[in-house]
Amino acid sequence: MQKLAKVTDDMLVQSYANGNNEAFDTLLARHQGRLLSYIMQLTGNRQQAEDIFQETFVKAIMTIRQGGYVESGKFGAWLSRIARNLFIDQFRQERAEPTMSTDDADVDILNRKELSEQTIEDGMIDLQIRDDVRRLITLLPEQQREVLVMRYYQGLSFKEIAEQTGVSINTALGRMRYAILNLRRISRERGVELTR
Repeated sequence: MQKLAKVTDDMLVQSYANGNNEAFDTLLARHQGRLLSYIMQLTGNRQQAEDIFQETFVKAIMTIRQGGYVESGKFGAWLSRIARNLFIDQFRQERAEPTMSTDDADVDILNRKELSEQTIEDGMIDLQIRDDVRRLITLLPEQQREVLVMRYYQGLSFKEIAEQTGVSINTALGRMRYAILNLRRISRERGVELTR
């Protein structure tokens, strides 16, 4: 890691794309403070900022691994753009949620499908999907299964997962990515539908 500290971001990106995980750890160490501060300024909320920060690096990892990084000499700015776009997407999604005025006597805000109880059929389908997912998770390699359970069932951040498993954040993110890819592949191979 000491040698990598003197290398440019673009060289580190290339090294990571060629399979050197230590290169990404160096990139993360270089940019995490500035990026997290930038996201905090956007959101004003620590939890939301940390979530966007993690999503930013997941997206960066996937883009680099797929050969999609072309921002020569501008890695930090590229990360900031990803984070900003994720923030905007979240903001738009929150604004798109329908709101109604209760001043209109003809509108019953409690008479909405999403507030009603599930039908028996919906409940059975949801239960079946959850059972299918649990079964598929048991088929993942142990390290991938561990990260997935810690993230989705225990609600831990990637930083917490990395600390508890004794690996780098990059490794934890990579294991999560492969866990999701493997779940999709296994569900296709077994003909299991994971949505309704």
